[in-house]
Amino acid sequence: MYTMKITSVECYLGKFITIKINTDEGISGFGEAGLAYGNCFKSAFGQCQDFSKLIIGMDPFNTEKIWEHLHRDTFWGMGGGIVLSSAMAAIDTACWDIKGKALKLPVYKLLGGKTNTKLRTYASQLQFGWRKRIEEHDSMQLLYEPKEYYDVVKDAVSDGYDAVKIDPVFAPTEPKPLAEVFTTQGNQVRGIYREQDLKRSVERIAAARDAAGDDVDIIVEIHSLLDANTASTLGAALKPYRVLYYEEPTMPCNPSLFLDIKHRSGLPLATGERISTRLNFRSFFEQRSIDVAQPDLCNTGGITETKKISDMAQVYDIGVQIHVCGGPIATAAALQVEAVIPNFVIHEEHNANLLSSYKRAGKYFYEPKNGFYEVPELPGIGQEMSDEYLETAQKVIIK
Repeated sequence: MYTMKITSVECYLGKFITIKINTDEGISGFGEAGLAYGNCFKSAFGQCQDFSKLIIGMDPFNTEKIWEHLHRDTFWGMGGGIVLSSAMAAIDTACWDIKGKALKLPVYKLLGGKTNTKLRTYASQLQFGWRKRIEEHDSMQLLYEPKEYYDVVKDAVSDGYDAVKIDPVFAPTEPKPLAEVFTTQGNQVRGIYREQDLKRSVERIAAARDAAGDDVDIIVEIHSLLDANTASTLGAALKPYRVLYYEEPTMPCNPSLFLDIKHRSGLPLATGERISTRLNFRSFFEQRSIDVAQPDLCNTGGITETKKISDMAQVYDIGVQIHVCGGPIATAAALQVEAVIPNFVIHEEHNANLLSSYKRAGKYFYEPKNGFYEVPELPGIGQEMSDEYLETAQKVIIK
């Protein structure tokens, strides 16, 4: 019986955490661990190396076997958290990339074929600006004044988007350097929502709605910066501005809190980027405390696991919007799954994708046209890391 074998794995640490799995057939596949932002990227890089040692000699076509091997035979794989599942995701995605290349088919055809021919897309994280600001400075800059939120929505709409996402809480009431906001977390609000904080958050979304008009959807993102009480207060105050859904209103460690926020705010809720594997989505689905699941394909276990999470969500009539906040591999892999699933809601186009470092990192550069993505038709996931990225990133080879 013919089998392909994994001969080595190249692990790369740069702006993104990526791997390249090589085989005895000369076919290679790319995957990504989605923890390059925040404070876990070096741990995910190390975990990719540890798990890569366990798949040498295995057949990359056996994605279920490899996934179960990493899940069950590594002690911490069972409930070990998002660092472990991000490494599993990188390996799984690279194996699917290899399968598609070997069969000369895009991955979506191996997952069941297209349900969605074009993927509606939203402009994400507008509190950091959009095209005019980001491409001018090649950096993200935190916005404070409601007028800035008005202008940035106009900027995204001029690109053809009919949906945007904004975090009205991330920027503190008083301007601070972006690095300080990230490191001190001084923008977090817990307990009683002070009137001036609530007022400013609402003013930002009100300005966005004014700019958007009636035909553009607004997703409100909170990044888990609020507790359940403040999230409920803000959500109720935002209800008149027709929020499409309310994302990560609080941390996802207690699913029952989402049910409380949902009832008190009257808004549809979403979460998922900090949740690992279908096992930890289960309570949210059974309680139906969320309306949109947001698994991060590069964190929660890869293409194999994200497809299973999406199928589970469909049983409870819950939509899926894959969380995309990574590199070119993350975007390409998400598009392959989103093309297939019937409960697809919308694709996330992060404004970090407008930075030159993102544009140069992939062999190909994809972006939406008039607010819609076309799914790449190349074999595999349709993306590889560029030679420039591979030459400049830190590299460890596992054989």
